[in-house]
Amino acid sequence: MGVSPVILSIAGYDPSSGAGITADIKTAAALGCFAITCMTAVTIQSTQGVFGVRAMEPELVARTLNTLADDFEIAAVRIGMLGTEAVGGAVSGFLASRRLPNVVLDPVIRSSSGAALLDEIGLEMLRGLLPLCDVVTPNVDEAATLAITDPLPSSAGWDDALPWLRNAATRLHDLGARNVVITGGHLQSANDYVSSRGPAYEEVIAGERIQSQSTHGTGCAFATALACHLAKGTELPQAVRAAKGFVTRAIRSAYPLGKGTGPINHLG
Repeated sequence: MGVSPVILSIAGYDPSSGAGITADIKTAAALGCFAITCMTAVTIQSTQGVFGVRAMEPELVARTLNTLADDFEIAAVRIGMLGTEAVGGAVSGFLASRRLPNVVLDPVIRSSSGAALLDEIGLEMLRGLLPLCDVVTPNVDEAATLAITDPLPSSAGWDDALPWLRNAATRLHDLGARNVVITGGHLQSANDYVSSRGPAYEEVIAGERIQSQSTHGTGCAFATALACHLAKGTELPQAVRAAKGFVTRAIRSAYPLGKGTGPINHLG
């Protein structure tokens, strides 16, 4: 039996286990990886929304990260919710000093229910993280915020969406992002857009819109699945397709939980 690649999840704690570090643990286990975690914030949330957030102390985050890195051979990193500029600074310092492989940044700015999960000053910090990561995986709204561009209307057809995606990806590359995956769950087509700056590469990965009330934590699952496949040595295009397939299956096999937007089935 081979050794499972170790995935470091740097993210918030969701007590309903649909997103954040507990969801990342499930995703990693489902894909044959071992997850270690560093909590950045505690949230009060359920399937019905986010009702409170408390960030961890930056010093505690830094100590946790360095303690883990001293002990484990980390094959990939998934960065999710950071919460504050100060916590993001601790993570940035850690990444700059350790230079770990396969760092996936999932830029969590707001919850799907609309609650702010990053303070305003933290947005500039998030942009500053881009050069330290191997790939960034925003959804369409997050890409617009990070790239400082007009949002893409939810009603936009693919002929309008593709030029917008190219422009947003170019802006993110200009900010230092090496590889950009803009996930298409907010698009009518549900297509994902992949862009690399060196060597230049572009691909549209066809999606499938599934009508479901079990979609909480899809961004976390996608980014963690992507990190897992990269950790196993899969090249980025194939890793994106595999991560997208994982999330699609997890939505399709999900069962109702809670009174709101329920979690996907990470083990489905």
